[in-house]
Amino acid sequence: MPTEHDRWTSGSAYEGYVGRWSRQVAREFIRWLDLQPAARWIDVGCGTGALTRTILDLSDPVSVVGVDRSTDFVSYTHGETVDLRTAFIAGDGTAIPLSAGSCDAAVSGLVLNFVPDPPLMVAEMARVTRRGGTVALYVWDYAGEMQMMRHFWDAAVELDPSAKQFDEGIRFAICRPDHLREMFEGVGLSDVETKAIDIPTRFRDFDDYWSPFLGGTGTAPGYVASLNERGRSALRDRLKEQLPVRSDGSIHLIARANAVRATVSNH
Repeated sequence: MPTEHDRWTSGSAYEGYVGRWSRQVAREFIRWLDLQPAARWIDVGCGTGALTRTILDLSDPVSVVGVDRSTDFVSYTHGETVDLRTAFIAGDGTAIPLSAGSCDAAVSGLVLNFVPDPPLMVAEMARVTRRGGTVALYVWDYAGEMQMMRHFWDAAVELDPSAKQFDEGIRFAICRPDHLREMFEGVGLSDVETKAIDIPTRFRDFDDYWSPFLGGTGTAPGYVASLNERGRSALRDRLKEQLPVRSDGSIHLIARANAVRATVSNH
């Protein structure tokens, strides 16, 4: 369930935090789907538009509708994406404001674990997709190889055991491939497949790693914002000690996203 630290409001802060990495995942995700051009897409929880713009770049769609609960994200994405094939609307992923079967593909990036009822969101994505169409999404591998977050929470919990309640690796077991498969099959989707998508996340130096955690948008940045100056300094110092910093000061990690795709049954 969401906590008080799950803050998703500022589009620009999100870009600095994980937006730059989510764009790379989006490209691999769309290549994996390999859908035909001239399709009608919906991007559920479109956020800053990384996935929407990737669809435009790689899939030659006839249209893409982006839906997000945050009016700030909708405004930000509308301003960043100038393309007559797109429309961005404020709406809930568990009550998508589109008619049944109106899309060829319903996709979502890095959103599922933050909605109150994930199976309902997947069912809604299936509802608005035509028979034979594709439903697919990806989420971070919080418990494993989303390393920038894994290092963060390991250090945070070491200093403050109460931080464990906010650790996304513990809270979001739903992001594991087997759980994603079970959920998709549970809402009646067929031909379910999962895939791990790994991308490099290279930081120029420690400040390039740490500064995005000060933006307040996202669970970990929300936790940092809740700390006093002494707590923030202690966490910063512990991370600086523990991260694998190279001789030139750079930090090379990987970010893994777990992806799942399926077909809306014709039966």
